[in-house]
Amino acid sequence: MPAPVTLVALLHGPDQPGLVARVAGWIFARGGNILHADQHRDMEEGIFFQRIEWVPVRESSAGHEAEEFLAFAASLGMQARIRHSGRKPRVAVLVSKADHCFHDLALRWRAGEFSGELVAVISNHRDLAATAKSYGLPFHHIPVTQKTKAAAEKRQLALLRKQRVELVVLARYMQILSGTFLQEFSGPVINIHHSFLPAFAGGRPYHQAHARGVKLIGATAHYATKDLDEGPIIHQDVARVTHRHGVDDLIRMGRDLEKRVLAQAVRWHLEGRTLAYRNKTVVFD
Repeated sequence: MPAPVTLVALLHGPDQPGLVARVAGWIFARGGNILHADQHRDMEEGIFFQRIEWVPVRESSAGHEAEEFLAFAASLGMQARIRHSGRKPRVAVLVSKADHCFHDLALRWRAGEFSGELVAVISNHRDLAATAKSYGLPFHHIPVTQKTKAAAEKRQLALLRKQRVELVVLARYMQILSGTFLQEFSGPVINIHHSFLPAFAGGRPYHQAHARGVKLIGATAHYATKDLDEGPIIHQDVARVTHRHGVDDLIRMGRDLEKRVLAQAVRWHLEGRTLAYRNKTVVFD
């Protein structure tokens, strides 16, 4: 028996009495059945956050109900976005030469782990063209040099628009996206950084970590912004290291972390569990 269509709403705004009751009452009044509800209050900022998932009384009217809910949330002074479980967001993955994160994402996508549709692989190198083809994924080679970066980003944006992409995942894409690209795409971009940010931002973080003799290394998935490696953090994980581990050991261990952390961040985003505000995120269970 197929799972019922559900609506997932993420909303946030100034805290005020009765928000939980009013949201639940709105759904109840329309015959909906709430499956999950979670909320959080930022005590310092006075901001209320909520994730609520429900089954609408009629699947055929779910789209209309989603529009009505957005208007209702606005009447409460809340910003909101809503996800329809019957509609999978379209995802593009940007890669360079490193393949570990790409293999992991592609295999998870084929296994049905993601609530999204992987529709394009874009790369500044041809190295992963055959790999993408083996997964049945369209591969697009768009070379990038310092002189051609602006033109290359225009080609990338045109392709993303043509494919109606709603989420971009940087799977160790070794290029910095410009502020212009991020503004014109206007959708979320998830990046994996191979360190436990904010430590060792920038290039060669494992070499930096080894030089400092750290006892923990990490990986960080975050939303990309115009400020390099400073976007809202979605997920992080760490592994213990000792004086016996060389740089190659740190890189090998780090690759495992990068795969897991990026996959979890993508999964949470596609399931409507991440809510970014200012330079933070709320990630609902």
